[in-house]
Amino acid sequence: MSEASRGTLPLRAENCSIERALGIVGEKWTFLVLREAFNGVRRFADMQAATGAPRQVLSARLTRLVEEGLLRKVPYREPGQRQRDEYRLTQMGLDLYPTLVALMQWGDRYLSDREGPPMRLTHRGCGALIEQHFRCADGHEVPSPREVTPIPGPGLRLSPAARPAADADTAGS
Repeated sequence: MSEASRGTLPLRAENCSIERALGIVGEKWTFLVLREAFNGVRRFADMQAATGAPRQVLSARLTRLVEEGLLRKVPYREPGQRQRDEYRLTQMGLDLYPTLVALMQWGDRYLSDREGPPMRLTHRGCGALIEQHFRCADGHEVPSPREVTPIPGPGLRLSPAARPAADADTAGS
C-alpha cells in the first residue's frame, strides 16, 4: 500500500523545526564547541585547545551561539590581566544535551574503534551508564521510529510546492 493511499503523504513544511535547528547547530565546529561547554570548558583558549578549531572559526561559532541564545558571555578578570569573557550554556543550550548524547551514542555504536567508545557517560549519583529512551506522554517506551506517527502540528505552514493545487491558487489571496 502506498503512502498516498494511506493518506500519509509526506509534507514539506516551510517552517520545519529540524531545518531551523540545523541552521544554528548544523556544523561540526558548533557541536564541538557545545561538547566542550557541556564538559565545563568556558574560556576561549581552553575551548580552542580542546576542539582544535582555528581562532577565527571558533570566534565566529561562539559569537553565533551567543547571538542565537545557546551561550551567554560572563565577564571575568585574572589578576593583572584585562577583562575577558567566559561562555556559559543558557537553558536553550542545556536543552541540546540529549541531542549531543544521542549523536555520541550513535557514533559509539557505529564508528568506535575496536577497543570501544572513547568516553562513557555515567550517572553521578550511582555510577551507572546513561541510556536514552523515548517515551510517549502516557509513559510507554517507544523502541523504534516505526512506532512513531508524525502528524501536523498547530504551527505547520506548508511550502507552496506541498500544497494541493486548489490551496496553492488561493494562498496568495
